[in-house]
Amino acid sequence: MHIYKVGGAVRDRLLGRPVSDIDWLVVGATVEQMHAKGYRPVGADFPVFLHPKTGEEYALARTERKSGRGYGGFTFHASPDVTLEEDLIRRDLTINAMAEDDHGNVIDPYHGQGDLEQRILRHVSPAFAEDPLRVLRVARFAARYAPLGFSVADETLALMRQISESGELQALTAERSWKEIERALMEDEPQVFIQVLHDCAALQQLMPELDADAASLAALIQAAKHHQPLHVRWACLLQGLDPASIKALNQRFKAPRECQELALLVDEYAGHGRKALELEPQTLLELLQKFDVYRRPQRFEDFIAACEMDARGAGALSYPQGEYLRGAAAAARAVDVKPLVAAGLTGQGLGEALKEERLKALQNYKGGASH
Repeated sequence: MHIYKVGGAVRDRLLGRPVSDIDWLVVGATVEQMHAKGYRPVGADFPVFLHPKTGEEYALARTERKSGRGYGGFTFHASPDVTLEEDLIRRDLTINAMAEDDHGNVIDPYHGQGDLEQRILRHVSPAFAEDPLRVLRVARFAARYAPLGFSVADETLALMRQISESGELQALTAERSWKEIERALMEDEPQVFIQVLHDCAALQQLMPELDADAASLAALIQAAKHHQPLHVRWACLLQGLDPASIKALNQRFKAPRECQELALLVDEYAGHGRKALELEPQTLLELLQKFDVYRRPQRFEDFIAACEMDARGAGALSYPQGEYLRGAAAAARAVDVKPLVAAGLTGQGLGEALKEERLKALQNYKGGASH
């Protein structure tokens, strides 16, 4: 029974990057032996166990064979006679197909270290083409390691194109696809993810509404540069699309509600964001009402952030409209409801009076704001 570190932990240590998750591989052991040592089984599809003390995952070495469509269309074979090399060859990229023993020695049968040095993302074997999820994974790795100068090998891009054209991408579930999209969007260079998908014809299959040209990705690039959260980045990626296309993308990938809402609101009110300094008090009030800025102030802040990323993507050095909109929201929120209640107003009458007071506050704000 031999235990190795495998995959990302080995790759990132060799790259000098922080190692967060460690995957462990057990060669030469049976399920019964793992039970006997106190490991707890998890997952029904293949033998993975939790360490009795650390809780880390340990997987038995296995081989796999294509048996159906999509990400889940595989049958696995795990037994003590599966070798380390046989387990590693089923992995996606050479840089993820290395192992490390307990003395720190790297076992690298598929030349992952050479590809790390050459900054190449290259598939391990032709079996790469059997798993359509790998198209998204490789595009995500391209985005993650773009700052280090990595690119996808031509022959790997050709295999990704083959998968895209085969129709296999349609077998991916919304949940699996979104998981990769979400992680890719949170990288420092998420536009590379979109570009690689475009280059291998996957974008046309998965997100035909999107364009991969620099202008359409400019807001997303700025959102990453300014460390914006996921829902702002999603809104920036979808900015400029028509509402039907945004709804289609939201539904196709079952994007989280926060992402869906913001993308549609930014699309509808981006013009207000650009012309904020020229908006009439009544229009400002309607904008604040639409965003429910009194109960959900953060959503309006996210809208402002998306508008700023759009402006910076178009070449603006600053976004004075942002401070103006924040000031307007603060002025409207500062209106005190207590005097109106004390005057005996209730229900619809109270609502109308409150709106009137907020409009006056915005008129005063617009009159006094320097812009």
